[in-house]
Amino acid sequence: SVNPHWTAKFEKLPEHAVTRGVKPFETNDEWYYHMRFRDDMKNVTPILTAVPPDSTRKGKDSSHGGNPTVREAIGKNQPEHVMWVSENEGGGRGFGFTGGHRHWNWKNDDQRKLMLNAICWIAKIDVPADGVATKTPTQEEMEANLKPKPAPKEKK
Repeated sequence: SVNPHWTAKFEKLPEHAVTRGVKPFETNDEWYYHMRFRDDMKNVTPILTAVPPDSTRKGKDSSHGGNPTVREAIGKNQPEHVMWVSENEGGGRGFGFTGGHRHWNWKNDDQRKLMLNAICWIAKIDVPADGVATKTPTQEEMEANLKPKPAPKEKK
């Protein structure tokens, strides 16, 4: 995988419990892509798919940047999955989400709803028809955990 920062535009969402009430959206994040999935995507359902800009595929080989396989997609408008859900034969569920690196994206109502829906889904809690409803965090709430806190006092 590679993990550049780019603005992903999620224009279409599949019909799935985790997408209930979620509208198409876009966010800038450190989106990992060029993921390797199970053969034939067995029991894997892509949820968020976007086309990264070619600028994210270019560059020297590195642990975060390009590599020959990634560069093969330059100019091809190749979609990449950055969120997916999976189920196994035993009933276990999981989801992968390669974003989540930018704190301010929690203010995006659709991205936040998608995460909450996914958590409910993997816990086998019914996802409401309109998705999990929450209020948009205020600026103060978003900043609350970003402010420096005093170090804990040592126990004597």
